[in-house]
Amino acid sequence: MIADFIQRLPKAELHLHLEGSVDAPTLVELSQRHPTPLPAQNNRYQPDPLGGELLTLEKVQRLYDYSNFFGFLMAFKAVTERLRTPEDYELITHNLCRALAAQNVLHAEVYVSVGIIHWRGGVFAPLFEGMERGRKRAEKDFGTSLLWLFDAVRNFGVEEAARVVETTVALRDRQLKAQGRTSIAGFGIGGDEARGPAGDFREVYARARDAGLRLTVHAGESAGAESVWAALNIGAERIGHGLHAVDDPELMEHLAESQIPIEVCVSSNLRTGCCPSLELHPVKRMFDAGLMVTLNTDDPTMFHTTLDHEYRIAHEAFGFTKDQLRELARNSFEASFLPAEEKVRFLELCDRT
Repeated sequence: MIADFIQRLPKAELHLHLEGSVDAPTLVELSQRHPTPLPAQNNRYQPDPLGGELLTLEKVQRLYDYSNFFGFLMAFKAVTERLRTPEDYELITHNLCRALAAQNVLHAEVYVSVGIIHWRGGVFAPLFEGMERGRKRAEKDFGTSLLWLFDAVRNFGVEEAARVVETTVALRDRQLKAQGRTSIAGFGIGGDEARGPAGDFREVYARARDAGLRLTVHAGESAGAESVWAALNIGAERIGHGLHAVDDPELMEHLAESQIPIEVCVSSNLRTGCCPSLELHPVKRMFDAGLMVTLNTDDPTMFHTTLDHEYRIAHEAFGFTKDQLRELARNSFEASFLPAEEKVRFLELCDRT
């Protein structure tokens, strides 16, 4: 059975947002912990779209039932409003790792929206301590390998993105000094591509690169192939989504030759309306053209998916064979920001499945 093969297959996930992994029961629990609206810390941040109301499972299910990108943004905002303490972040990190382990996802590189925390006036360092407690507990409980990617929101502007880089470097250096190693892998930008073109962030990315951070960019999701070119031009090592790269044959050829990984998120693209139908999704065209494709969930609970489900879509809707699914899994480890020796260990597990 293909489902059994997919479940057994060792996998990594490289495009996964911590806040987008919060399931309905956990969001209900968070709303009970924080039943009042979050006070505005500055005059720029728009408060909770649900007014801080106490959520039920039915309300969360309605919140997660949307048909466009705006509805997704409102759901994402409602979650982030209810993440306020280190204990909240510890809870959702541990829960995420439990869900990953159940799918034999051995490694994940997880975005956390530091830019949003800054924007609403929060202090990130104590929240990161909670995330780290959850990560370390999960490593003991489930054996999960996890690295963090700190995410800035491009439409908040260049200065805000630079602030996220400084936070990333400071916390990374603090970990290295205290432990001799770090769980912080890199930096990326998400948000509205049209309101924050990647080219605007050239100096921010140069600073991050000089500090030794690994670099990703969300690109070609809601904007065209030119957005992917811009991401490459500022130093992106991986492209988040890259949906519209197929619109530019020269770009496709370049991506195939350079083997810059593409973090494909099929269900996400459908739920946000960035791709109008499953039949039109270019994931198989990318793979057949020789691009280094990886499969990812993006925001799994908000998009009602799992990584196992994304692999089943690849098989059932696009005809990926078992060998090709194994290649996708190998790509996920190859494209990771893990040290080479750890990649080899995971790749050997893939080959034995």
